[in-house]
Amino acid sequence: MDGRRAAGLAGLRTQSVLVVLFDGVQPLDVAGPVDVFTAAARYAGSEDAPPYAIRTASLGGTPVRSAGGLGLVPDLDLTEVREADLVLVPGGPGVADVDGRLVSWLRERAPRAGRLVSVCTGAYLLASAGLLDGRRATTHWECCAYLADRFPRVTVDPDPIFVRDGSVSTSAGVTTGVDLALALVEEDFGRAVAYEIARLLVVHVRRPGDQPQFSTQLAAQVARSDPLREVQYWAAAHPAADLTVPAMAGRAGLSPRQFARAFADQVGVTPGRYVDLVRLEAARRMLTDTRDGVSAVARRCGYGSPEAMRRAFLRELGLSPTEYRRDPAGRTDTESSSHR
Repeated sequence: MDGRRAAGLAGLRTQSVLVVLFDGVQPLDVAGPVDVFTAAARYAGSEDAPPYAIRTASLGGTPVRSAGGLGLVPDLDLTEVREADLVLVPGGPGVADVDGRLVSWLRERAPRAGRLVSVCTGAYLLASAGLLDGRRATTHWECCAYLADRFPRVTVDPDPIFVRDGSVSTSAGVTTGVDLALALVEEDFGRAVAYEIARLLVVHVRRPGDQPQFSTQLAAQVARSDPLREVQYWAAAHPAADLTVPAMAGRAGLSPRQFARAFADQVGVTPGRYVDLVRLEAARRMLTDTRDGVSAVARRCGYGSPEAMRRAFLRELGLSPTEYRRDPAGRTDTESSSHR
């Protein structure tokens, strides 16, 4: 934690976090962020004076049945809650059938919160309440087109894992709720605290919000044939290996010409381009998740030299590795939270 954060920590009041529950909610949308906020007490505050006081609420305060059948017992009746510092709206298949009173509560009460957060298809509920009008937002990649079509006043961005637009934040698929919660903790208490929580939960230290929802392996088409598919997975797991066309062709049992032609046809990119993306993704992850020096990262990701990695970053991202590590989003905090 930096000095400024540490000096002011003792004076910070506990922030109230309200998690909205409903039948058909996705359990991980709830548990992931809650675990992050709960763990913050271990590194920023104490159990007696935790940085976040978490409560759950449903209409009538009745127990809900989550997707998959897990029962959840709320703390409060949602209709009796007047305000909270942070309101978290999870997603799940139940968003399609929520009681209209829940949307009305969000419309009337949620704007009073200092921060409003949705996970996955929880963005549907925010949009239904008019809380995303004129804002940039995201949701699970599979649902972005529907969200954009149904709510034309919302600027839906299908690429990032989470979007922060002023006091309103939306995240993509279920695990990205953890990423967004870590970003909020980092905003409150600094990166060192977020880092320790990530280590405790055994997740990435901090995936920047603008990181694509798809990894290289997911974004690229998966090869139809087993040998090519195995080469894809092997290359992604071993970015520092010999990933020339002859070497990969040998692993697939094909001639270099056959391999190059089949790979481009089945995967949608050339082998060389795929390797470039695999190495870039690995380097980005290491720069944000480890404290290894640039030279070590370049070596572990298969770049011939730090300068080769620097050229790749500038070409693909417009940032040097050092600049990327300092600000993975590539923009200032003011820019990242402004309307677009």
